[in-house]
Amino acid sequence: MTQEKKNIRNLSLNDLIAELETIGEKKFRAKQVYEWLWKNGARNFDEMHNVSKKVIAHLKDNFFLDTLHVSDQQKSNDGTIKCAFQSFDGHITEGVLIPTSSRVTACISSQVGCSLACKFCATGRLKLMRNLSPGEIYDQVKLLNDLAESEYDQRLSNIVLMGMGEPLLNYKNMLGGIEMITSEKGLGISPKRITVSTAGIAKMIKKLGDDEVKFNLALSLHAANDVKRTEIMEINDSNNLTVLAEALRYFYDKTKSRVTFEYIIFKDFNDSLEDARELAEFCKNVPVKINIIEYNPIDQGEFEQADPEKVDRFANFLESLNLVVNVRRSRGKDIDAACGQLANKNKAVALKERVLK
Repeated sequence: MTQEKKNIRNLSLNDLIAELETIGEKKFRAKQVYEWLWKNGARNFDEMHNVSKKVIAHLKDNFFLDTLHVSDQQKSNDGTIKCAFQSFDGHITEGVLIPTSSRVTACISSQVGCSLACKFCATGRLKLMRNLSPGEIYDQVKLLNDLAESEYDQRLSNIVLMGMGEPLLNYKNMLGGIEMITSEKGLGISPKRITVSTAGIAKMIKKLGDDEVKFNLALSLHAANDVKRTEIMEINDSNNLTVLAEALRYFYDKTKSRVTFEYIIFKDFNDSLEDARELAEFCKNVPVKINIIEYNPIDQGEFEQADPEKVDRFANFLESLNLVVNVRRSRGKDIDAACGQLANKNKAVALKERVLK
């Protein structure tokens, strides 16, 4: 039974060398297996065709592979593809492949469900079921890269951890997954092409600085006013704007990496010029760029999309202050693959949640 076996992708290369030495195998055998796991993305032990039968038998007897597989796939009218990934223990998480004329981006998840309950996000309505392992984080990138190559004849150009879950609440596994995505022993993707998005866990933002991470950081801000931000994001109670500003300055001092502020703009809530002034003031803390994101409706949601004229006025005001601003038009809305919509109408996730209640 897999419950009695160990997850082989939790082993380092040195661990694997030590394991195979117990059955008299040389280091090169462990390196072969490790390459199959992380560079080739093997789905099972039988795929390791240059590894001896003796080693394969030992691996099958003592280990399991916590690989994800695609259990459902939907393609949007704009070419966006949403995948439901099923884990070895039956959980469902989601990832999205987003093609444009200049890039192909994978949006991946860090947890099954989420504990933060942000009001505008469908995933926040699911309870947190468990963290994803480093291998499961890696698998989403491998599977979406394979999909990008088969559908669009391109490799992934960018990866964003903006799917289900809060990456900084799965810190060790998130870093472990990114290590194998970026390592030459893994997929070899540059960390500068990876962005980790957080709702704002101040102490973990500081830890990113201490660890001198090479990937990019994005903060889901959505309001530069504590009263408004707390209204839509409970996390602001314990991680308010003053605390976050200090953490962001610490992160920048350690990494010299510009931070991205994500700002979903809601009708008659955070779309006024006064809101823009507050955002501009908060931007003085660190060098930033701002992504203004149109709101994507979710079932029983209480917000509406801001009027296009107000969005333009908001963006133009920020640009007049020499801030770097991008207005992001959402993609994949017709299949609930846009920002904030993951798990909105995913029957498998809804069923899993009902079963586990």
